[in-house]
Amino acid sequence: MGKIVVAIDGYSGCGKSSTAKAVAKDLGFTYIDSGAMYRAATLHFLNNYLSASNPQDVAKGLETLDISFHLNPDTGIQETYLNGLNVEDEIRSMPVSQKVSEVATVKEIRKELVAQQKRLGKKKGVVMDGRDIGSVVFPDAELKVFMTADLETRSMRRQQELFEKGELVELEDIKNNLAERDRIDSSRAESPLIKVPDAVEIDTSNLTFERQVAQIVQLAKDVIDKEKEHASNHR
Repeated sequence: MGKIVVAIDGYSGCGKSSTAKAVAKDLGFTYIDSGAMYRAATLHFLNNYLSASNPQDVAKGLETLDISFHLNPDTGIQETYLNGLNVEDEIRSMPVSQKVSEVATVKEIRKELVAQQKRLGKKKGVVMDGRDIGSVVFPDAELKVFMTADLETRSMRRQQELFEKGELVELEDIKNNLAERDRIDSSRAESPLIKVPDAVEIDTSNLTFERQVAQIVQLAKDVIDKEKEHASNHR
């Protein structure tokens, strides 16, 4: 199969990450988890008592920030490593969720992580999700998707996700957290969350997980087929 870049953007709690992972698996592509990268950066700042609003702390934090992904051979699942340590569970905790949007607004942190992401995408055959993938990280991506869903649906999905990890969080708290993240993500000066004109919008409010994955996989296959056809016509 041909290799393209699939950029998936959208609001918090739309299931972007789990969808992107499944799409990458179906296509045999590499999954770059940008959300996990920002969460790992947030954990790094929290662990080292560094403030993302203090320029000296930011410079100090970025000096020792190393994020990588490794496939767990036992589960076949890609996991996030921060400075050589597996932090897959820690980065999904509520303290990290409450701080991640704040960390993600810092220009220097975004610049560093975007540089890392661009390097990872050079070889094509990648799927990446986030909030500025189609607009900033991979503006030339062959397929751009913008995922959305209503706030109630997103809050219930996030509550279930936390419950499965043993965390009981009030639905109202999650709803407030997501609404605030929407506001911050959409209004920030640095790489705000936007739907680029050439993105395909998918509302997942009433879609099953399998259906939303299948839709994106089909879109990707259509793009790959078109590229092959275009290449053969120009031989």
